[in-house]
Amino acid sequence: MNASTRTLTQNTEGTASQVPLELLDSIEVGIAVLDRNFTVQVWNKFLENHSAKKAQSVIGGSIFSHFSEIDEAWLRTKIDPVFNLKSPVFIIWEQRPFLFKFTCNRPVTCAAEFMYQNVTIFPIVENNGRVERFCMLVYDVTEQALGKLGMEHLNEELKTASRVDGLTGLFNRRYWQERFDEMYKLCVRRGKPSTALMLDIDHFKRINDTYGHQAGDKVIQMLAALIKRCVRETDLAGRYGGEEFAIILNDSTVEDARAVAERIRQLAQRLTVEHEGDSISFTVSLGLAQFSADFKSAMAWLECSDQALYKAKESGRNQYCIYE
Repeated sequence: MNASTRTLTQNTEGTASQVPLELLDSIEVGIAVLDRNFTVQVWNKFLENHSAKKAQSVIGGSIFSHFSEIDEAWLRTKIDPVFNLKSPVFIIWEQRPFLFKFTCNRPVTCAAEFMYQNVTIFPIVENNGRVERFCMLVYDVTEQALGKLGMEHLNEELKTASRVDGLTGLFNRRYWQERFDEMYKLCVRRGKPSTALMLDIDHFKRINDTYGHQAGDKVIQMLAALIKRCVRETDLAGRYGGEEFAIILNDSTVEDARAVAERIRQLAQRLTVEHEGDSISFTVSLGLAQFSADFKSAMAWLECSDQALYKAKESGRNQYCIYE
């Protein structure tokens, strides 16, 4: 059939209408018509251009044989209401980014690797009232999707920035305190052991005075990286202020915490920080306090670990002490 005489027959409110495919080819929307066997009957210019498949090569074949990225079982199930209920169905990019994996052929500024699509699938009702074919409308929503994803990414970055200490990558004091309060309440309800651990860098002022504040910042960063290696994802580690750090070892007795504290102490003692030709060594002191039902607040618990830290400092530094 000549392209100039091809038409798409539809039934609208009981009357048949003929839509010239020249009109379909001029629309900036993908239009495909398929039968019950998912054999392609109409494939407009938009789909030709974005799929790099000419209509004559696609028409008469199964959509699944031409586009392997389509999950056949999923699509057949998705389209059931079109045939059984004569009801349209919708595929939105938030649920499935695309039906056809078309490349994004927008300007080079386009950050997408593929075209994001919304797809509307509606029944074509024949004069006898049966649905033997359906029409797919494929909309390019790449710009809208990228805009929304960009805003979500920005919001996530802002959320992270509000929680994380910029120098160390650990939780900042405000957010750490919020999480600590939650963990305290959980300990009160569950009665399971957890241990608070406070630590700081010994003679940190001397490091700053001798090597400068940039060197001091580097020492803090290296210690933070060391702490990350020593704790689990379920633990809560944060920069409490200056060179001081706070950790809650979740579901850990003070005996379990001893091993973590000693590991941090030993690794810190072996660590050398290079700065502008200088090799800087340092040690840390630590204080541990296991949760007790006697603690009336989260801060009362933390103060006990701080007291143990003070005792470690008074006892000569480069050691841990346990609150008793």
